[in-house]
Amino acid sequence: YPIVFGLIMAGIVGFVIIGGIKRIARTAEKIVPLMVFIYLLASLWILAVNASAVPGAISLIFHEAFAPTAAAGGLIGVLVQGFKRAAFSSEAGIGSAAIVHSTAAVKYPVRQGMVALYEPFIDTIVICSMTALVIVTTGVYAVDGEFANLVASKQGAALTSAAFGTVISWFPIILSFSIVLFAFSTMISWSYYGERSWTYLFGEKYTLVYKLMFVSFTVIASVTSASALLDFSDLLILSMALPNLIGLYMLQGEVNSNLKEYLAKWKSGELDRECIEKGVCDPK
Repeated sequence: YPIVFGLIMAGIVGFVIIGGIKRIARTAEKIVPLMVFIYLLASLWILAVNASAVPGAISLIFHEAFAPTAAAGGLIGVLVQGFKRAAFSSEAGIGSAAIVHSTAAVKYPVRQGMVALYEPFIDTIVICSMTALVIVTTGVYAVDGEFANLVASKQGAALTSAAFGTVISWFPIILSFSIVLFAFSTMISWSYYGERSWTYLFGEKYTLVYKLMFVSFTVIASVTSASALLDFSDLLILSMALPNLIGLYMLQGEVNSNLKEYLAKWKSGELDRECIEKGVCDPK
């Protein structure tokens, strides 16, 4: 009953986001680290069990990515799909992360920017790469194998679940629960992004209207096909990325200037002197 699940999820999301940024932060900081730890631990275990297949899997990934057959099979299409999923996963280049990082009270914005750089690295390079290795080393990706139907229908989450299930039979249950938590933490984070933008356009007194709209779309999404949701999200991500990339290009001079100033202070020891004067060892 997707509609029932959607109503329950909407109620929980509404309770959190109406509580504001502090409640969102408290919820996310408890959910996300636990999910990442469980997922990475299971991934490492599967890679350890299939350790002999890891070098071959890495070789296969690079070989198939740059082989002439890749170009014949639609290299541009694969690249476009990769860019879309990378943007969806890491939010890199679309400007959303800056909204939440701007709430940090720091003296040097460059420091917060450097912290933000770790997010796409952990999310895309570490977690997504480990997921790819798990899928390849377990062999579930084969187009003529046991899970060929999942490959053909491009059901990535189901294929990942099947890969974990080949080694840890009960883990697909945990993974399903983790996906729900991942989705929940993503929804409450993105609700804040939207709220800040809505407030900028219409003012603080109309934020409740936005939150009610956000919760209602949670219900609508529960009865909409995944492919339609992904296509719609790709369109909206593109609409965010284009103006953001233009803004980045126009502000690159200011960004470079601030970065050079910060690095110069760091190399000269000025940041350390500020630390000593303030009596703290982590100057903001």
